[in-house]
Amino acid sequence: MLRRDLRRSAALATGATHPILAPMSNPPVPDDLVGAFQIEGEPVRGRVARMGPAIDEILRGHDYPEPVANLLGEACALAALVGSNLKFDGRLIVEARGSGAVRYVVADYDTSGGLRGYCRYDADEVAAASQGFQRPGARSLLGDGVFMMTVDQGADMDRYQGITAIEGETLALCAEQYFAQSEQTPTRVRLAVGQAAPGEGPGEGGQAWRAGGFLIQYIAEDESRGSTIEAWERTQALFETLGEEELLDVDLPSNTLLWRLFHEDGVRVFGSKMLRAFCRCSQSRIETVLKSFPAEDREGMVEPDGKIHVTCEYCSRVYAVEPASLETAA
Repeated sequence: MLRRDLRRSAALATGATHPILAPMSNPPVPDDLVGAFQIEGEPVRGRVARMGPAIDEILRGHDYPEPVANLLGEACALAALVGSNLKFDGRLIVEARGSGAVRYVVADYDTSGGLRGYCRYDADEVAAASQGFQRPGARSLLGDGVFMMTVDQGADMDRYQGITAIEGETLALCAEQYFAQSEQTPTRVRLAVGQAAPGEGPGEGGQAWRAGGFLIQYIAEDESRGSTIEAWERTQALFETLGEEELLDVDLPSNTLLWRLFHEDGVRVFGSKMLRAFCRCSQSRIETVLKSFPAEDREGMVEPDGKIHVTCEYCSRVYAVEPASLETAA
């Protein structure tokens, strides 16, 4: 870690110096939290997410190939980073669709901290796309397509959706391009997904999945601030020293990571929110969907045991529905 600290000191030396503030007194935070921060006295704000059991539960719900699991883990971390900034009760949906081995990836965050996600893919095509790559990124897996973020404020409000083309190789680059084009907000994003060594995570029968995300944004200058571009450039230089292993380190709390990055400027941490794996599927929702089908179509869904079986594509829970219950409740 000494080499990285030296790079950070060199990055700071290229810009104006700031008083060194006392280390943060906030207690270390556990896994499955997303929190906001701002560089002290500077026009830069951000959020950091660290995920352990929540992302492990989401990814273990499906037997995804490793490249697909990595892509979905990144989408979930990104949804938590962006969605946690919503100022109202609702949902943020991060989605990418393409013509490649992965047809689409979607991560759904609600403002209570619930997360779910799903990928649709062709296993043979994923294996072919992974040849020669240690970890194929979004562009390699999705091919030509679109990246979308959708804000859902509830049934009585219109949805807001922004769409950009998939051009960056990584999902983080797709997000940066989205903010530049749709929000006109300079933004940097880093996402990381990996598996903890045995004994470092809660997974049974294997390594546990972990994910992390880090986002910084530039607050535009105004008359009171004057030019603030130097502060943004300096913060980006420090951001570039952030490694994926730091976002995944089980022994490195978010507050310590922030202090390690920005201690010479100072960093102020705001409220944090717990994250959890949560799916909105239920028996009643499944029955409502089935009732929307014509009776003859439902008859074709009945399996040998006399029931209709429906598997939730998000959490893999299987629901068994009595056809007669759909008729009597209709």
